[in-house]
Amino acid sequence: MAKQTVAEQFVDILVRAGVRRLYGVVGDSLNPVVDAIRRNSAIDWIQVRHEETAAFAAGAEAQLTGSLAACAGSCGPGNLHLINGLFDAHRSMAPVLALASHIPSSEIGTTFFQETHPDRLFIECSHYSELISSTKQMPRVLQTAIQHAVGQSGVAVVSLPGDIAAEPAPERAIEHALVTARPSVRPGDAELDALATMIDEADKVTLFCGSGTAGAHAEVMEFAERVKSPVGHALRGKEWIQYDNPYDVGMSGLLGYGAAYEATHECDLLILLGTDFPYNAFLPDDVKIVQVDVRPEHLGRRTTLDLAVWGDVRETLRGLIPKVRPKENRKFLDRMLKKHAEALEGVVSAYTRKVEKHTPIHPEYVASVLDEEAADDAVFTVDTGMCNVWAARYLTPNGRRRVIGSFSHGSMANALPQAIGAQFIDRRRQVVSMSGDGGFSMLMGDFLTLVQYDLPVKVVLFNNSSLGMVELEMLVSGLPSYGTTNQNPDFAAIARAAGAHGVRVEKPKQLRGALRDAFRHKGPALVDIVTDPNALSMPPKISAEMVSGFALSAGKMVLDGGVGRMLQMARSNLRNIPRP
Repeated sequence: MAKQTVAEQFVDILVRAGVRRLYGVVGDSLNPVVDAIRRNSAIDWIQVRHEETAAFAAGAEAQLTGSLAACAGSCGPGNLHLINGLFDAHRSMAPVLALASHIPSSEIGTTFFQETHPDRLFIECSHYSELISSTKQMPRVLQTAIQHAVGQSGVAVVSLPGDIAAEPAPERAIEHALVTARPSVRPGDAELDALATMIDEADKVTLFCGSGTAGAHAEVMEFAERVKSPVGHALRGKEWIQYDNPYDVGMSGLLGYGAAYEATHECDLLILLGTDFPYNAFLPDDVKIVQVDVRPEHLGRRTTLDLAVWGDVRETLRGLIPKVRPKENRKFLDRMLKKHAEALEGVVSAYTRKVEKHTPIHPEYVASVLDEEAADDAVFTVDTGMCNVWAARYLTPNGRRRVIGSFSHGSMANALPQAIGAQFIDRRRQVVSMSGDGGFSMLMGDFLTLVQYDLPVKVVLFNNSSLGMVELEMLVSGLPSYGTTNQNPDFAAIARAAGAHGVRVEKPKQLRGALRDAFRHKGPALVDIVTDPNALSMPPKISAEMVSGFALSAGKMVLDGGVGRMLQMARSNLRNIPRP
């Protein structure tokens, strides 16, 4: 019986850790690993056209499943291409293992052809980045990397020279049980008692929720009812907390809407639940603030806290609710719910007036129709820029839909690659890439990956022939827009030439039928929609302090953006307000 190679051992450990796909572009230093995958029926090699796509796809898979995903790049330039997608995965707290194959081990340090030092390069975007320089380091280094990625929810990188990968694995190699899931973290009783006291002493409490509320919807609703609290959210908290929520007051931040800003500023006590909300200009500085987070390094790094609570949201609320006295006065909650509905009433008409005659098509209208036509359990991947605005304001969460984007890293070109990772998990589930023309064209080569694997991803392309968010940043900074215009082809024609379904939409009355045809199509499809480049967005509040950097980007010169079906939700919540 042939002796197992290091590459085969590497692949076997990935399989034991639950990895079912390795995304990447093959190259000579990767050949031993790719060949080991070819001979292992438990894992697939997914050939993409750009390694950045591989990292984005793995990050999306990890975010959707909560389990380890993996990607790979060949030596030097190959694994360098991984870095942007790995930054995104790391900042999204997605457990991803990256294999950075390396030049021959005997040549390291000699400025050899394609030489880089990946074990150094990836330090900033990983919890663990190490070089295997001897066969005797396997499998301990790989197992350690996996446990860093899973245990700390982020990226781990293993650099492996191709010659070492091809060598026989050492006999009696040490293998141990792998940790593939994270435990719950409950705060101590002293912290829970201190928080309960602060809540009991406050007349007006507001909850502001992020992605850390995943799996805690029932607990947040029970707590909000107990303390009569309005519930706002950040963008990454939208999918977890906005649905079935009679306390909803919308979203704060650059893409915000509704009364979330007012609710966070007019309360006595603001409780940040599972959010690392980065825009401190939107947070108050004259109310008491408590933060609950499972990552202790997040506590207090955005704003001054009166109490920091280390724990995951669900376990914290389960321990806290019995300790808190129920509040009877809901005047603050009812006032915020009314403000929320009034705020939405004022902007909803932006996408309803004469939209079926307006050309170029309002992007708000596109997003609204997409929300209506997409499946109830669809996965949306969203490009950075104006697509973030339309997703934030028009996609209606329901507890089954998922929304993935580069919400923490803010990279262009993420939507299509993330859709690839999402679709490989389940070919029967609808996956929609909400792409901007700038982002789509940046990694457009991987549309061919959809065709090659017959992945039924639906690309809905918001084509305004410009870098819309960048243009807005320039305008509100007092600069003339420059370098933001794209000269685009007929993307639908390109899709058809590649062997996919492609249709171009230039009139609003064509939109709904085009989306339905694309969703019915069994393979990959692209709907190229010519949209109005002048449609911009506005955050809920603008102050002089925000007039700098990116905080200005959604600034003063804007059109009201509409809010889709959120108005219906707000009106429904108003019916829950007790009448005198």
